[in-house]
Amino acid sequence: MNKTDGAVQAFFATLTDPAILLGLFAILISTLVAIALAGLFRSWYRKRYGTAPRAGFSARVLDVTVLLMPILLTLGVLSAVYVAFAANDLKTGLLDRAMQLTAALVVVRFGVYTLRQLLGEDSWLKGWQNQFTFVVWLAVAFELLGWFERIEAALNNIDLLPGKETFTVWELLKTLVIISIIVIATSLIARTIERRVMKVTALAMSTRLGISKFSYFFLITLGLLLGFNAAGVDFTALTLLTGAIGVGLGFGLQSIASNFLSGFVLLMDKSIKPGDVISFTSAAGPNSGGFTADNFGWVQELRGRYIVVRDRDGVETLVPNQFVIMNSVINWSYSDARVRLRLPVMISYRDDPEKALLLLQHAAADHPRILREPGPVTRLMSFEDYGMRLEVRFWIADPMNGVNNVRSDVNRTIFRLFREAGITIPVAQRELRMLPALDHDHPDFAPARDT
Repeated sequence: MNKTDGAVQAFFATLTDPAILLGLFAILISTLVAIALAGLFRSWYRKRYGTAPRAGFSARVLDVTVLLMPILLTLGVLSAVYVAFAANDLKTGLLDRAMQLTAALVVVRFGVYTLRQLLGEDSWLKGWQNQFTFVVWLAVAFELLGWFERIEAALNNIDLLPGKETFTVWELLKTLVIISIIVIATSLIARTIERRVMKVTALAMSTRLGISKFSYFFLITLGLLLGFNAAGVDFTALTLLTGAIGVGLGFGLQSIASNFLSGFVLLMDKSIKPGDVISFTSAAGPNSGGFTADNFGWVQELRGRYIVVRDRDGVETLVPNQFVIMNSVINWSYSDARVRLRLPVMISYRDDPEKALLLLQHAAADHPRILREPGPVTRLMSFEDYGMRLEVRFWIADPMNGVNNVRSDVNRTIFRLFREAGITIPVAQRELRMLPALDHDHPDFAPARDT
């Protein structure tokens, strides 16, 4: 009989011990009773408080109570069974281990919940908290059961880099754990800095966003470097690998890196900030007044790679930061929200321009969104082939409420006033004269000649 067979027989002999079986049965019954009680508690909680999320400290306390209630009930039932076993002089060693593991699970679950609250509701831990809790609790359980040293010795025998250098599975896991702990710690620091900076109203919003994002990326990068250093990773052994990866990233991620740098430039120079009204310009036509409302919208967010622009139809456009840096963008609220609009109109040479200018003044003066100071002005701009070109100019202070709607209202008023006053708006016309065919012998006939 070899050692393996002896270990297997000893294991089954221990497992079939009446005291062990009684302890396992008691643990199973305690767990089922705790699950049933936890289900009753959750049903009562939903009937009393509903399922709608709530804010505040009391709501957080209730949430963590509901979260830990199954484990706490299990620990309570196991404690009652432990007292009963001790009173009847039964073995309690298995119950001791079960209570230790259950108490460790309570601590780990509460710690993960607290960590998720510190990182924020939109952090990566929100969707992975159950898996993260299980992994951490499993590591604590191995330490409590005395299995940790055996697992460490077994994993240390598996070498991932055969040769002169050794890099075992245990060293890999230790590196990942250390890096994760340091990165989580730096993430908490970065979140704290972000909350503090965003509350400083003396700084512009773009400056606050720039400081928070820069500190976040800087601290995360610093955390990774410190994690590798604390884990004892030799960077010289990875020079060739990191060089190849760097070259590949340089070519493949060039556009992404450019967008990230452009995003920091936008945050630092304050050219565009959340709440600004912008539009992307194209070649302005002769009647556009120098402006265009194409892609008109509000800046919702400044992200690392793009900005979010929401238009009047509710459509959110993700504009790459590099595009904003490299192309012309009209910021309607950069330093002053007031903007001037110009509306051109043509009148016939048979009409009185002074009367038409006065009507244009009236058409712009009665609109509620047009400023009284400075007030609307009218100009006779030029004499064209088929009429006189007039222009009315006026200012508005709320471009975020739309620009073309003001143009439309004023144009409709102009058309109504001109029609009532009998002023004609001409259109371009061309005359085509049909000359009769001339005979070659006619004295007026002159053949075309090349010169």
